[in-house]
Amino acid sequence: MSRQFPLILTLDAHGVPHRWVTWQHACFYYAKDRVAWGLGGEAFRVYGGTRRDGNRSMISGNSIIAIAGKAMAAKKLNQIPPLSNHELFRRDHNLCGYCGDEFPAPRLTRDHIVPFSRGGRDNWMNVVTSCRWCNQKKGNRTLEEAHLQLLYVPYVPNRAEYLILTNRRILADQMEFLRQHVSLVSRMREAS
Repeated sequence: MSRQFPLILTLDAHGVPHRWVTWQHACFYYAKDRVAWGLGGEAFRVYGGTRRDGNRSMISGNSIIAIAGKAMAAKKLNQIPPLSNHELFRRDHNLCGYCGDEFPAPRLTRDHIVPFSRGGRDNWMNVVTSCRWCNQKKGNRTLEEAHLQLLYVPYVPNRAEYLILTNRRILADQMEFLRQHVSLVSRMREAS
């Protein structure tokens, strides 16, 4: 029977959010004495074999851990995260950027505001979530040519926002920590 522990939020030693790791990976950091400090509640507790003194070995860990040393690559909060449909649809709350209706992910597409054929790029600032009908209506045209208007402005999520977008099972203490790093003008702050 496999245990369902939450993902652990790792930070650099300065408290900057870095990435999600499994409890097994967090155990590695604890066992190698790489955890500089921890926050939040206990997220996992695992037991191993019997030690020489006759007691059973155990590792427990916090839901948020700061990793010490050079192994933690410095990731700045303003680093541009990779773009994927999953995170794009979550950024836009599954709302079509043209009609404003909410759709399940299989009925959504990525629309390029400035089409590729017109020099548009595949980046966070040039894409919005679109329903299939609006995407077909817009086609390979500009917004003006298609007589469409954007209902919201695209934005690049910062590192903390991206971590929120990529994990569906965030613990309350992890969310509270990440929200402190979310921009005041972000739609993610408005949604909660």
